Amino acid sequence: MDTSFVKTAEVQHLLDRAAGVDVAGGNQRLKAITRDLIESLMVLIVKHDISEDEFWQATNYLIKGADELGLIMPGIGLEHFLDLYMDAKDAEAGLTGGTPRTIEGPLYVAGAPLVEGEANLTSDPDEDAPTLYMHGTVTGPDGEPVKDAILHVWHADSKGWYSHFDPTREQTPFNNRRRIKLGADGRYSFHSKMPSGYSCPPEGATDVLMKALGRHGNRPAHVHFFIEAPGYRTLTTQINFGDDPFAKDDFAFGTREGLLPVPTRQGDRADIAFDFQLQRAAGKSDEGFSARVRTEAAAA
Repeated sequence: MDTSFVKTAEVQHLLDRAAGVDVAGGNQRLKAITRDLIESLMVLIVKHDISEDEFWQATNYLIKGADELGLIMPGIGLEHFLDLYMDAKDAEAGLTGGTPRTIEGPLYVAGAPLVEGEANLTSDPDEDAPTLYMHGTVTGPDGEPVKDAILHVWHADSKGWYSHFDPTREQTPFNNRRRIKLGADGRYSFHSKMPSGYSCPPEGATDVLMKALGRHGNRPAHVHFFIEAPGYRTLTTQINFGDDPFAKDDFAFGTREGLLPVPTRQGDRADIAFDFQLQRAAGKSDEGFSARVRTEAAAA
């Protein structure tokens, strides 16, 4: 059947009723978005002749995989698409420069200890892992040091597990997680046990989907960052180790040019020098975080 079926009077009337277009009240923007979303799904059903069984199989998959939606979104490219869309809007507005943004991922935990100076991120023993040393500066668009910046940093351990999400429950709270208060010179420095890349949970919803698409579910070793400072746009980004085999084949599409430093490895240590550049905030909303729901925990 042709997709013009969706444009029939009966289906269009259904769409108006389902989205509340034919009644007063409610949020008009939400009504328009809801109507377009439902209509797009209807077009897909007709275009691909999706059966009733296939429809409910997909629904059941989403219900069972709800706890992995934060991983599925980057896995299907939607989180990266948001970055591309925001980049395009910046370019259209004449905003250029700054460290590239990239995906946050679902594993941030609010409430990490706030420290100053040289920070040690790793609380737990991880004897077999080399030590990572990372340092650099945070500047503004004119190269000025950013004052009163807070650098949030988090990463996995050498087994690829994040504290608070480790199924072995062996990590202490906020292992490999800190907030670093920067001085007036905008310099930061920290060390930790070298993180490893990881794969999405075996047989979980993301893994099931990746296999069905003929794709892998692996991420390279990486380190996540938020950087916030008064008067500047909050930056969400991450560096991915450029010498990791999955550096340019990240299932979550988190790797971007300019965010692929290669660690200088020597013996049981690795060093990365990396500078961040922030854009100025156009308003207070630019200084905040997105409305994403994040895990929270109290610092010890």
